[in-house]
Amino acid sequence: MATDTQRNTASGALPSAPGAGGWAPVVLVLAGAGCLSTSAVLVKVAAVDPSTSAFLRCTIAVLVLAPLAWRECRRVGGLSRRGVLVALVAGAALGADYVLWTRSIFDVGAGLATVLINVQVVVLPLLGLVLDRERPGRLFVFACPVMLAGTVLISGMLESGTAAPNAVRGTVLGVLAGAAYALYLYLTRRQGRAEPGRTVTPLALATASAAVTSAALSPLSSGINLGAIPLTSWLAMIGLALLGQVFAWLLINSGSPHLPANRTAALLLIHPVLTVLLSLLVLAEVPSSLQVCGMVLVLASVAVANRVRARPRRT
Repeated sequence: MATDTQRNTASGALPSAPGAGGWAPVVLVLAGAGCLSTSAVLVKVAAVDPSTSAFLRCTIAVLVLAPLAWRECRRVGGLSRRGVLVALVAGAALGADYVLWTRSIFDVGAGLATVLINVQVVVLPLLGLVLDRERPGRLFVFACPVMLAGTVLISGMLESGTAAPNAVRGTVLGVLAGAAYALYLYLTRRQGRAEPGRTVTPLALATASAAVTSAALSPLSSGINLGAIPLTSWLAMIGLALLGQVFAWLLINSGSPHLPANRTAALLLIHPVLTVLLSLLVLAEVPSSLQVCGMVLVLASVAVANRVRARPRRT
């Protein structure tokens, strides 16, 4: 006899998220964002070209996730066919995000590329609204422009006096990367609700799909070059795969199904704030006064957007 979860999955219905509104999912997403914030620093330490970095990040992560996924399948059962398909499509979106974003950095610079990819803070709630009828709260709507303004300040783009080469192409690629990022978040969050208890297996499939997509799209950047990579770069890439891929997405994918789309999107804006702080500690990159102001704006707006009611509404 099919379980309720299997019936919901087959019909395409989205089950309600258990424990929605609690603090545990918020902590999981914030911890995942913290792991994700190490990505830029580790990429810089590795000093490997962007396409190679995206490919190795996913390939090494698959080697770690595969035995964990096998263990999870033995414990709770495998994914449904729909779950496998969703994981593969989500992974393709994530791989496209990695390649498009790194390509946009060369066209418009790292600062503007950081701003463009964070269109997810708008796209993800829009997907939730259009596809799941999940309306964002008023606090999020009011705080969203402040979040975006803070992200612009953090990026440092206002302090650059030089015109970016290929600005139109870089802007388009950056926005597409942000949309792909939001699509990955939406699909994994929705599938996490449809088949609870299965986190590692869909991530392993998505990461493998992202590796294939990164390789397929690598000609858009600099191609994949695995020759003459020094030991220090390999160590940095292993750290990137573990922190920026395995731990980051396991945590985020565990917490996001229990939160509204707008709340997940807002919490992930902690990522650029933590990246600036980590760059200060590891790379001695001192943030400017505008970047500090941006960090304050993002932190304040995220806190306002994620304000929890004292008396949750009963359903």
